[in-house]
Amino acid sequence: MAGGLTRLAGAGAVEGHRTLADRAFAALHDAIVTGRLAPGERLPIEELGVALGMSAMPIREALRRLDAAGLVENIPHRGGRVTELSIPDLAEVYEARLALEPLAVRRAALRFGEAEAALATERLATLDELPDDSSPETWAAHTAFHFALYDAADSRWLLRLIEPLWETSQRYRLAANVAPKLRARSVEHEVILQACIQHDAELAARSLHNHLTRTANVVSQAMGGTTLFEPLPEG
Repeated sequence: MAGGLTRLAGAGAVEGHRTLADRAFAALHDAIVTGRLAPGERLPIEELGVALGMSAMPIREALRRLDAAGLVENIPHRGGRVTELSIPDLAEVYEARLALEPLAVRRAALRFGEAEAALATERLATLDELPDDSSPETWAAHTAFHFALYDAADSRWLLRLIEPLWETSQRYRLAANVAPKLRARSVEHEVILQACIQHDAELAARSLHNHLTRTANVVSQAMGGTTLFEPLPEG
């Protein structure tokens, strides 16, 4: 086994998953998002089976699910490989996020109650206490805060659409090493949260739109590209 496949050994012991396909999906998903499986890396089913200690069937199912999530692409007659990263793809991912996530947070602001406010406030406090790095803990806390807002939108379809886009964009953020920019974004997180608490749907949506725009531009520039999106006017 070569490349990131050697670092999957033992990953078949992932806990909390009912089936072998779930375990394979979780192990491969984590390895792709964190970059342990590199963009463009081939994913031979036989080698994955050895690394994860499984037969081919659950591996195939996991690869189909990863393909549907946009993390793996199947090449005819060549098998699967990790989806490549590129600035055009980054732009497309964030274009979709800019359509969906402000909509979700607008809905959330109209539905925000005491329980939602308490949960999102707690998660933002947890995020702000963590190191400003690319550790799994920091990225998990960042995800938990944003999804405390999106969950409050009470829309299963929005969550189903947002989640794979979020995971793909996280690959870009980690690959471009933009985590040190996260601390400077704490004020932006607070503005979005307070807008939701105050039921100011337009401010919440506009602030999140600009929050995502700035992230997309930072990642693009880190990859050698240019500004992708212009922020919306304030006020």
